[in-house]
Amino acid sequence: MELRAKALTVCEVGDDGETISLGFEDAAGNAAALSLSVSQAGALVMTLPGLLELALRTRYGDQALRYAYPLASWTIEQSTDSTKRIITLATPDGFSVRFAIPDDQQNVLGEALLMRYPSAPAIRPN
Repeated sequence: MELRAKALTVCEVGDDGETISLGFEDAAGNAAALSLSVSQAGALVMTLPGLLELALRTRYGDQALRYAYPLASWTIEQSTDSTKRIITLATPDGFSVRFAIPDDQQNVLGEALLMRYPSAPAIRPN
């Protein structure tokens, strides 16, 4: 069955913390919800950025397009694993994502951020 969402409505966490519910209004104006386990929601979160980028590239026929969020703030903290730090990147509207950075990548990332790029920066893969 395919449902077409017209708008997201109420998104919430189940009382037990085991599920996430995504409420929406379908094309006919009916309320509906999709309930996912936390692991399913995590898999969805990992899949959506690639799908957004693929949709942009397909729509505009330009493989160089990127779906990029504006950065409002960032934090770096020590992980409970002493070989990693956690970097949190956040947008102005409150969306944030966290990455655990292993020791061997921390200096490489710092050096990449310090580099001065020409007007058309090259992609710097890790």
